[in-house]
Amino acid sequence: MLRIGVLGAGHLGKIHIKCLQGIPEYKLVGFYDINEEVAKSVAEEFSIKAYKSIDEMVSAVDVVDIVTPTVKHFECASIALRQSKHVFLEKPIVATEEEAKRLAQIAMETNVKIQVGHVERFNPAYLSVKDKISNPMFMEVHRLSDYNPRGTDVPVILDLMIHDIDILLHIVKSPVKSILASGVPIISKTADIANTRIEFENGAIANLTASRISMKKMRKFRIFQKNSYIVIDFLKKTSQIIHVLDEPDYNDPFAMIVETADGKTQKQMIIENPTIQDVNAIQTELQSFYNSITKNISPIVTMDDGIAALNLTDRINNLVEESLKRVEL
Repeated sequence: MLRIGVLGAGHLGKIHIKCLQGIPEYKLVGFYDINEEVAKSVAEEFSIKAYKSIDEMVSAVDVVDIVTPTVKHFECASIALRQSKHVFLEKPIVATEEEAKRLAQIAMETNVKIQVGHVERFNPAYLSVKDKISNPMFMEVHRLSDYNPRGTDVPVILDLMIHDIDILLHIVKSPVKSILASGVPIISKTADIANTRIEFENGAIANLTASRISMKKMRKFRIFQKNSYIVIDFLKKTSQIIHVLDEPDYNDPFAMIVETADGKTQKQMIIENPTIQDVNAIQTELQSFYNSITKNISPIVTMDDGIAALNLTDRINNLVEESLKRVEL
């Protein structure tokens, strides 16, 4: 059993605390939050210890679960790593590329595991189709949310789009060739809605839209590849695969057979609705981190993955900020 503590007991922090209490392999020894009123309330709600300082909590555990605001990630992770504690670090990994480089250097000096909390990797809808994704060539992605002041201290690209950027980089095994991006601030001082078109060296193209001012929520990731079309609904936790067969089964009376543009060739469409496992994605990712520590294997979402997602997110965000300056002129 590994002793674990949580840094940060806000909205997401409380979710982590609840999930950890449901994982018997962990012993949740307590948490730390800078807000004394929040700390008192959470300690009473979950019947766990509220530590008086970061150092006090870190020294009492084997694993540190960091769920603080992003601006505190580097400080908290550095303290934990320097005490040789394993670190689970919510996304984005840190606030800036410079912090990412410094954290990587600290991590090299320790013999511990670090996992980044890109939770959509553990979404049951994605898990149901990830092994069917091969050489995707076009992706259309929408992550739309209604307005919530929580998270608006950063642009929508860092707040929401980064989830899909991590998935994108995980499935497209090719360097980025070019990026186009634009965004608009509606309520916040930073972009509340943004769109980017990413082209990869292998020819794959992705079109991503993220918004936190929509009237309805949507988290869909559509993937087009040779002979198949895959739809992942991260919000509803459903998925679907449309297979295209070159050799139709004419003996099947229910076969969906279509004629191609040349008028001579026919193909068969098969709709597959994968089985979705009813799992809690956050609990699953925390359980996977336990496995990586105890079995001494690489975490599913590595520090390099977190840095790659942050770097591409920053590149997109810089282009959005440039576009906003041109509009202001």
